[in-house]
Amino acid sequence: MARLPSVARSGLSRASERGWLVARGSWLAGRANLKGVTRDELLDLFRRSGALLEGHFRLTSGLHSPGYLQCALVLQHPASAEALGQAIAAGTRALRANVVLSPALGGVVIGHEVGRALGVRAVFVERQDGVLSLRRGFTLAANDRVLVVEDVLTTGGSTRETMQAAKAAGAQVVGAASIVNRGESSPQIDVPFVALLDFALPTYSPETCPLCAQGLPVVKPGSRVVTA
Repeated sequence: MARLPSVARSGLSRASERGWLVARGSWLAGRANLKGVTRDELLDLFRRSGALLEGHFRLTSGLHSPGYLQCALVLQHPASAEALGQAIAAGTRALRANVVLSPALGGVVIGHEVGRALGVRAVFVERQDGVLSLRRGFTLAANDRVLVVEDVLTTGGSTRETMQAAKAAGAQVVGAASIVNRGESSPQIDVPFVALLDFALPTYSPETCPLCAQGLPVVKPGSRVVTA
């Protein structure tokens, strides 16, 4: 398995890292048999790529958080993406998936790398009329065993919606995986789930968000400043 590569340090200060770089949960190597990658290596990869962000963020779930893991900054490096894909593949190979399905946009790159490591197809769903759907000629069939893969899981909503898209096409969902599980508890997913890292960060509803109360502008990562 490829070793996680080092990348140029982004300038993120150690002080800001210590402010909220507290992982709850543990590295899942023992449970998922993820060989060759340590928890410290993974955190160091995020630090050095500038992927550990601090501020006031609106997550895909609609919740607000003072921290965000921008996996795209890690996955922009092909060697890093390959190593993470191989690590997830090592923990899910026993599920015997023959298709990897990911939600666009964040899950596309890691889904492709997991598919490559498993030697199977990698396809994705994207929103059409507000619903995650198979498009671009992608199809699933009754004999497809689907592994749902995304980059970061918070509430599990995108994963569950992606699973539903697979089931609606007649396929069987055999498992789910992500690089990071940043939720405060195990995701409510009714299939085996593997994450390379459990890494909980505080989340708040917009109504109770202390950052909103301070008047700090909220940012949707990768997008513009928003007002709620």
